[in-house]
Amino acid sequence: MSPKQRYSKRVSLFTESVIREMTRVNNMYDGINLAQGFPDFDPPRPLIEAAKDALDGGFNQYAITWGAPSLRQALAEKFGWYNGVEIDPERHITIACGGTEAMLSAMLATVDPGDEIIVFEPFYENYGPDTLLCQGKPVYVQLYERGDEFVFDDDELRRAFSGKTKAIVINTPHNPTGKVFSRAELETIGELCQEYDALAITDEPYEHILYDGETHCSIASLPGMGERTITINSVSKTYSVTGWRVGWCIALDEGITTGIRRAHDFVTVGAAAPLQEAAAVGLRFPQSYYDELAAGYVERRDTMLSILGEMGFDYVTPKGAYYVMTHYPDCGFEDENEFSIFLSSEIGVTPVPGRAFYHRAEMGKPYIRFAFPKTPETFARVRERLSRLAEFRR
Repeated sequence: MSPKQRYSKRVSLFTESVIREMTRVNNMYDGINLAQGFPDFDPPRPLIEAAKDALDGGFNQYAITWGAPSLRQALAEKFGWYNGVEIDPERHITIACGGTEAMLSAMLATVDPGDEIIVFEPFYENYGPDTLLCQGKPVYVQLYERGDEFVFDDDELRRAFSGKTKAIVINTPHNPTGKVFSRAELETIGELCQEYDALAITDEPYEHILYDGETHCSIASLPGMGERTITINSVSKTYSVTGWRVGWCIALDEGITTGIRRAHDFVTVGAAAPLQEAAAVGLRFPQSYYDELAAGYVERRDTMLSILGEMGFDYVTPKGAYYVMTHYPDCGFEDENEFSIFLSSEIGVTPVPGRAFYHRAEMGKPYIRFAFPKTPETFARVRERLSRLAEFRR
């Protein structure tokens, strides 16, 4: 008899993370990692000092499972002034171990076997596996490259909704394309959610990283959407602490919050207590912090686009987040995966192949993605290394 398969059929439906695999490839070749989206600069000094103070101040044991009171209060205040939604820190917030766990706990709390979850593609690669782990069925709606932006087709989106639709996942600003969903687009989505009695699960970690006059709109703030929205976010991107793993779910429907808290409790128990206390300090930074953050990312984006333009990459200009999707130059490679490995091993700059962001690998063939939360010194090294591509150009 053949041995039993040692992992579940659900897990066999997806592969390991391509993004994290490219980080391992990068480390093999001592490259510059523009694959995984993390800054190579320090977070704000007051945030680090707040973490030290918390460690010295006795916050070293379990926090309340669904989050430290100080963090939930700070979050409620910020969600009110920035996102335009009043929430109760006792009834509407669950602190999780990063946005990734927050998304999984939200799905575990709301998705039953056979439920359909609508996902825009290209997508951040966790959304599909999260759905499958909950025994849901992902239904993909494509974002089409049109000129210098990615857009969805209203009719295709409507056809994706049905009586089986439990939720739609929205990521704005969007990873990997840099799209910022407009208020009008979110209103279209919201109307469909209300028509089909579906939830909106919205992932918003890049809410303060915006370009070219774009503004962030949370779908929870739209009429009729408050109690059918779960908002996911974290401190990772806004405060440059991707390794802290402090995130949250906000749900105005108390029944949903109860479900999320139950799922979260048995997935991780709770996020790191001292880092929750420090995160509360960050959430109360003045407006000037967010202005400086945005200005810094405008400079980084423009530097990255300048380098790519010089090297012959055709890119789609991001309006938010800190990634850029590019068409790669013709250097004689079979596909974007082969080119990405070459770029890492021979040039010393590592991107993510487009297949990471589509449910069928061939759909990602035209694209590679670069992350650009980097210092001027890193950009100088990227420019110097990518200049070697001229030797391989057809």
